[in-house]
Amino acid sequence: MKIRNVALRTLAGAGITALVVWSAPATAQDKQVAVYTSNEATLNELVFSAIEKEAGIQVQPVTAGSGVVIKRVVSEKDRPQGDIVWGISKSLLEANKALLAPYQSEHRDVIPAQFRSPEDLWTGTNLHVLVILQNTNLIPEAEGPKSWADLLDPKWKGKIAFTDPANSGSAYANVTMLSELFGGGEEGWKKVADLLRNTRILSKSSLVFQGVGNGEYALGISLEYAGYLWAKNGAPVKVIYPSDGTMAMMEGVAVIQGGPNPDSAKAFVDFVNRKDMRETILKHTFRRPARQDIDLSTLPGGMPSLSDLKLVEYDEPKWTAVRTETMDKIRDIILETR
Repeated sequence: MKIRNVALRTLAGAGITALVVWSAPATAQDKQVAVYTSNEATLNELVFSAIEKEAGIQVQPVTAGSGVVIKRVVSEKDRPQGDIVWGISKSLLEANKALLAPYQSEHRDVIPAQFRSPEDLWTGTNLHVLVILQNTNLIPEAEGPKSWADLLDPKWKGKIAFTDPANSGSAYANVTMLSELFGGGEEGWKKVADLLRNTRILSKSSLVFQGVGNGEYALGISLEYAGYLWAKNGAPVKVIYPSDGTMAMMEGVAVIQGGPNPDSAKAFVDFVNRKDMRETILKHTFRRPARQDIDLSTLPGGMPSLSDLKLVEYDEPKWTAVRTETMDKIRDIILETR
């Protein structure tokens, strides 16, 4: 993959180092696209190398966490340097839609309406399903929990790994979803406290699925793709879809308004959601596609289709709006249950 005039710089106020790219003046024959991405390196490299090989589009990546990616787009709104944001949650995309350019992807009709912008400002690429992971060496396969409610049993105390919701958007969504699934109000939060009392709170999401895969923890509250990836690599990991319901969190792609390479940006949106590309991405990373015309049973892992899962309603905008005060509540619960 060719990347031009690359330098490393620490993003102001972000405390991380990201890849910052200054591109030479483009010519008509010089196809390129600047992609601001929060995806992990394996997924980025898979897609970036494929689009360069097939379409001759050279990708200039800027990698950072999703919040930092959006802050960068905001800081550049008067003079955009990026063309694409990718791997960003639905709530972040919708909250910053004024910075995005409308584009109706050629794959729009195979992606359900809840996973794309009604104004075509962003398009869903993949879905993260919240699941329970089980190490079948530590707990025989048939003896594991079947539901979120099963995790409240005191017999699991200290055996469940979970990410600190202060450090993980998916963990925050998981806790708030469960507060409603468990009855809502104080009743729901009391049961959340019972569950958290049984958990080991870890600082990073990767420590949860690594801990289950390596046998440090018998159970983990995690994301679907991680379980299949560890199982593929030989770990004794089973993915449990809770019988009382779960949710699918969308990540998507969008064209940045006023970016320097609009044609290549549109080509990238179509490429990353193309059926054969989504199948390739699933084979290598187990990212469930947002498009629903793919037979997952024929692909590695044999994932159930989305329609076969019990999905619960989740008001993402509401919980995003009250995140600060809700996180205070969650922190108090974690402290009280240690």
